[in-house]
Amino acid sequence: MQLLNKIFKTPLGALGAIIIIFWVIVALFAPILAPPAEGHDPYFILRHSFSSLPTPPCEEAIFGTTGGGYDIFYGIVWGSRTAILVGFITVLFSAIVGVFVGGTGAFFGGLLDSIIMRIVDLFMSIPFLIAIIVLTTVVGKGLDKIIFALVFFNWRVYARIIRSEVLAIKEEEYITSAKSIGVPQFRIFYKHILPNAFYPIVVLMSINIGRVVLMVASLSFIGVGLELGFADWGQLLNFSREWILGMPGSPFYYWYTYTYPSIAMVSFVLGWTLVGDALRDIFDPKMVN
Repeated sequence: MQLLNKIFKTPLGALGAIIIIFWVIVALFAPILAPPAEGHDPYFILRHSFSSLPTPPCEEAIFGTTGGGYDIFYGIVWGSRTAILVGFITVLFSAIVGVFVGGTGAFFGGLLDSIIMRIVDLFMSIPFLIAIIVLTTVVGKGLDKIIFALVFFNWRVYARIIRSEVLAIKEEEYITSAKSIGVPQFRIFYKHILPNAFYPIVVLMSINIGRVVLMVASLSFIGVGLELGFADWGQLLNFSREWILGMPGSPFYYWYTYTYPSIAMVSFVLGWTLVGDALRDIFDPKMVN
């Protein structure tokens, strides 16, 4: 609670927190805001028709529909659940794997640290987006599979950051004192080093939630990762890609097909980025200008 109060004391941090709270509320009340049809999987976007032409906002679809008759409002509301689910699970498991691997190697050092860092370097040498596209193509489409692919390549960043923090902290006097009085290494690592090395990881996790959502949206936009029609903001943009240029003489004729999903995506990523910046300033006041 004290940390939340500090975030709200900074204007940009408060704005970011408000945006996040808004999308959390939308996700929680998705069944009320956009009720799924009976017998319809709620995580697949509701279709009003199979027409290839988008339809403008109306009473039946207040944000209009994309090509294929997909309801934009329904996709945005249920897409918020997809964004939060993918963001939190991917970042959480990536951080757990990265902290364990990088922290353990840095603490014990020697050959173990060298082997771990060579593995990290190998993963870092592979372009992230290309790696995700290849892996999702191999394992197939699905929310669980795309989360697996993201975690498989995303832990490397956390491993590098936690390693640098652990290497610095384990040379502190209180760590040396703990070792001299016979405190078990396991206890030193998990009780004294990790809690003090974890602040940069918290900041990175906040920023990375938005980054992961953008990555999933990018994969959906090019038709990789999630099943056709799955509630995702990138999927909505994919359905609208043929109408981005509008009609001859009216470039914004189909503005609603890409405007609403873009606002949702940008605001969600902006919220987590602002909160991440606020956390960085709180944990490291020397970074504030």
